[in-house]
Amino acid sequence: MKKLTKKSADLLSPKQQRNWDWRAAANFIAGGAGGSLLLWTALAGFSSGATRMAILLGLMLIGAGLTCVWFEIGRPWRALNVYKHVATSWMTREAMVAAVLFPVGGLALLTAAPWLVVVVGALGAAFLYTQARILAANKGIPTWRHPRSISLMVSTGLAEGIGFLICVASLSSQMIGTWGLVGAIALIAVRAYFWKSYLGGLHADGAPDGALSVLNGFDGRFLMFGHVLPVVAIVATLVGMPAQSGVLFVAGILMVAAGWTMKFTLVLRAAFTQGLALRHLPVRGCGVAGAAAKPGWTMTGT
Repeated sequence: MKKLTKKSADLLSPKQQRNWDWRAAANFIAGGAGGSLLLWTALAGFSSGATRMAILLGLMLIGAGLTCVWFEIGRPWRALNVYKHVATSWMTREAMVAAVLFPVGGLALLTAAPWLVVVVGALGAAFLYTQARILAANKGIPTWRHPRSISLMVSTGLAEGIGFLICVASLSSQMIGTWGLVGAIALIAVRAYFWKSYLGGLHADGAPDGALSVLNGFDGRFLMFGHVLPVVAIVATLVGMPAQSGVLFVAGILMVAAGWTMKFTLVLRAAFTQGLALRHLPVRGCGVAGAAAKPGWTMTGT
């Protein structure tokens, strides 16, 4: 029976993508957290000073992410072409949300009017969702296109946003009540659930070996530093631990840093291309064709 040679397998195997670099990753890293922060700010009921601080931080994060991806384009002014594809492109929808978000956010920053803060929060949630759909729309990268990547990106964005809100509250002497902290623990648990669900989906449906190796190696650190330690810190403040403001600040930073590291890993290190597959190995002349081959993949049922 025909066998696939090592040289042929190397040519057919998935390769790490090189089209999106750290600047593209920065858009997902900062943008999702910024949009989520705006959402939680609208629900927090902080003082006008703390609300302005949170809105400014959220807008800065989104602006930084978009600026990074703008500089990634070889001809930056071509970015205006993104507005031509609203019917088919989630990038276009992200850009359209951002075009409304910044002027409304600027007004909310100046006035701190409650109704404007709520509108900005809704736009921040929409921005987070469009980003999650952008990643999933890239069908050439198996780890991105998996349908569970959407819930993972949304859940980590929500957890990062509440982490930033906790940091803002700590720096501005705002109180986050018991139910707010319980909600933060719930969001941490939700992110952990969707992370494990996403990994399980990749293992069940098949994925490039290189991607699974990277994500499996990251799994333990992500759960420990992004979930277990922040929950321990929050629970410690709930039971009356001293220096609560500082402990909560550290918890918020851990929630954000873990989510950002995960997105960097997903967008860059675990982003392997599809590769090629053969339904059967060809044979020259007469003979029996070889079995199907999909080099570089862990296959379970597909």
